[in-house]
Amino acid sequence: MANFAVLHCTDQCTKKSFIEFNHAGLQQKINKLQSSLSHNLMQDTFADLFEGIESLESVEFVQTDAQQKPIVNKTKFNNPPVPRTKVPGNPCNDPYAGAPSAADKRAAKCTIKKSPQCYKLQERFLLIQGGIEDERDELLEHISMLEHFCEETKNTLETQISNDQDTLSNSQTKLAAATEKEATAGETARQTAAQNDQLNKDLVTQMKKCSGNYINFETEMCALKKIRGELYKMKGDGHSAFFQDCEVSKWDPEECTKVCASGTQKLTRNVLTHPNGGTKCLPLAAKRTCNNKPCRVDCRLSTWSGWSKCSAQCGGGVTQRLREVKTAMKYGGKPCGQTSETKSCNAQACEKDCALSGWTKWGTCSKDCDGGTKKRQKFVKTVAEGAGKCAGAWSLKRLEYKACNMKRCNAIMTCNKTLDIVLLIDGSGSLGKRGWSAEIQAAQNLVGAFAVASQAEIAVILYSGPRTWSGVFKCYARNTKKVDRDKICGIKIITHFTNDLKKVKSLIAGLTWPNGGTLTSLALMTAKAELALGTKNAHSNVIVFTDGRPLFSRSTLLASRAIRAAARLVWVPVTKYAPLKEIRKWATRRWQENVVKVSSFANLKKPDVVTHIVANICPKSNPKVQFSRRSFGTDLA
Repeated sequence: MANFAVLHCTDQCTKKSFIEFNHAGLQQKINKLQSSLSHNLMQDTFADLFEGIESLESVEFVQTDAQQKPIVNKTKFNNPPVPRTKVPGNPCNDPYAGAPSAADKRAAKCTIKKSPQCYKLQERFLLIQGGIEDERDELLEHISMLEHFCEETKNTLETQISNDQDTLSNSQTKLAAATEKEATAGETARQTAAQNDQLNKDLVTQMKKCSGNYINFETEMCALKKIRGELYKMKGDGHSAFFQDCEVSKWDPEECTKVCASGTQKLTRNVLTHPNGGTKCLPLAAKRTCNNKPCRVDCRLSTWSGWSKCSAQCGGGVTQRLREVKTAMKYGGKPCGQTSETKSCNAQACEKDCALSGWTKWGTCSKDCDGGTKKRQKFVKTVAEGAGKCAGAWSLKRLEYKACNMKRCNAIMTCNKTLDIVLLIDGSGSLGKRGWSAEIQAAQNLVGAFAVASQAEIAVILYSGPRTWSGVFKCYARNTKKVDRDKICGIKIITHFTNDLKKVKSLIAGLTWPNGGTLTSLALMTAKAELALGTKNAHSNVIVFTDGRPLFSRSTLLASRAIRAAARLVWVPVTKYAPLKEIRKWATRRWQENVVKVSSFANLKKPDVVTHIVANICPKSNPKVQFSRRSFGTDLA
């Protein structure tokens, strides 16, 4: 590793701190980081290194005077002395804004070559790169979700367009058929009108002809009667020339045999005057056609079609059904009824919220000590309609908790239930020797809590990670090559499930600090595979000790979800640098009963930590507990 100095500087104008590296190649790479995420990762990752100068005892800071010796431990004064010489000028006008000049940096001789914290710097750079990888994966996932949403929206719109095009096509087909019918009806009407005009002309002509013939026939009859009388006189036999023809009444028609389409009708008449030397009577009976008009044609309709799709999903829409005219009305027949029907649909409000039941009774307490919870909840009676809202199953409107058994458990607590426990021990370099020692002590205390009843099976996994990015890449490479998880990835199964807890404690005591990275997600997936070897009908638990942020937060979230589907996932975050906000999302719900926060490595050694863990994971029905009257606390400060 090349010699370089880590500079912790303060801008005299903005009063903000920043980090510089007295190594041209490294600083050049750092300067290329542009996103706010990268800068936040730098700040968060190196925050604990600069809490005080004591944490970097071997690091020499750049001094403005090259002849000065670096100051490591500064005396703390209650009344600091006032400098004799006033600092000239305004530092904000300084072209270097209060930072060391290039000459000062060249004059300074800084090195951390022999620093015992090189491994910490290595891990922190890995964490920075892992954080950037996480952000990249989240952005890719977000892009994928957007693409999926866009694809769904596209499909919905295309389906709607297709439906509208089908409706348009059907409407155009019906319009074309109606237009054809209209044109046909118009042509028929024109031909009928022309025929009517011709028939009317023929009728007028025939009526004139008939009228003329009638007048002529009457005139001829009158003339014939006179001629006949004169002939009788000329006969000379003394005839008086009087004669009387037979006269009959008008025709009396009987009922027509048909009401339409040409029936037959009998006609009868009576003799009014019998003949007296005149002509005989005309026939008194006759037949003629009647009701020659066509029969009326009633309208005939097809059956109703199905109801169309509602025009609105909520707020009141309309739906319609249609039927076609199979036979149109003619000659005064029965007219057609409605050919379309419309009715309202989806009248429910678009924003009608769901209806919830009343609160259930409070359940039993989840723990006998150490602060458990009772819960009550509401159920959905009627689902939301339209765009209405409904509180989720974990919403405070539907789920309430209240504290119970707020008695701190005694420092001595055991559990005799049948449990499967996978213990994940953090071996990252950020622990330090003190942290590693405290973690081993806590792990032994935890195993000892289950050694009395011997009904627990415990597996132990030690996890850390590679110190270089190339090693990390091998553990997550997208290939089928076999990778040594122990040597390369730092994931070592110390023991599979066993009830020989004395042996487990011995194995834990003999562990060597890996002093590597933090591949938490890979450790969780290994624990998931170990759960398949567990005892049937046993409650499965995975307990994770950690002191800081994992290398890949997103992968850790996904692995945690996979674990929670098969087991209870309990986290034991140590120190304030553990990502508590994210851990709460990774732990089994409710996180308040599955996250045991420890403020320092010194407190990690205390029995209270194990007491909290056992109280959380041991089923409530049968824990062997001894109560004390001390007040309850959730944060092991």
